[in-house]
Amino acid sequence: MAEQAISYVPLEEMDERMQEEMHRCAREGTPRPESSAVRAHVPAAFWAFADSWKAVFHSGVCDHLIKELCRVYISRTVKCEFCGNQRSTKATDAGLQEQQYDDLLNFESSDRYDDRQKAALSYAQAIAWGESDLEGLWTRLRAHFSEEELVELGNCIALTFGQQSWIRLLGIDHHQYLAGTDASMAPGFRTAEELVASKASGGYWAKAE
Repeated sequence: MAEQAISYVPLEEMDERMQEEMHRCAREGTPRPESSAVRAHVPAAFWAFADSWKAVFHSGVCDHLIKELCRVYISRTVKCEFCGNQRSTKATDAGLQEQQYDDLLNFESSDRYDDRQKAALSYAQAIAWGESDLEGLWTRLRAHFSEEELVELGNCIALTFGQQSWIRLLGIDHHQYLAGTDASMAPGFRTAEELVASKASGGYWAKAE
């Protein structure tokens, strides 16, 4: 992990409403409090992300489980460890299994995803890295999603891609701010000690090649 580039804003320097959101992050996760504590340097940026994330990720017309798969696909493809080591409990409650995170970078050849999920992941891949067969992409997407769903999912993926590409550069990690909670942490990352051990293991997903 790189040295932290931008400091965390102390909780006592935030107003009451922002403190409430920080405690929600610690209690419920996605996002966890560390990234929010960096955004808190600019309250407009803090609320622009928090409100947008609530509207297009946690709520909305497209099923949350698919948005969670796309979120973690982006984490894996840009190697944002901070975001990739979080899980949405709402998606878990909806039936998303931990094993379904393992094949995200090889989703087309995996049997862990249905056709609708694969179409959504192809959307995430195209938003992040481009697509030469645009006609084929849109035909595939329209077979599984309404235009309203495609707008919401596209916005969610785009927000995820931009934020995670930035967060990757910050050098932040979990269990550093409002520590002591494990909300939304992936298995093997729920304590600071587990996090260190998991990152040191040979099978760690973001291990340098």
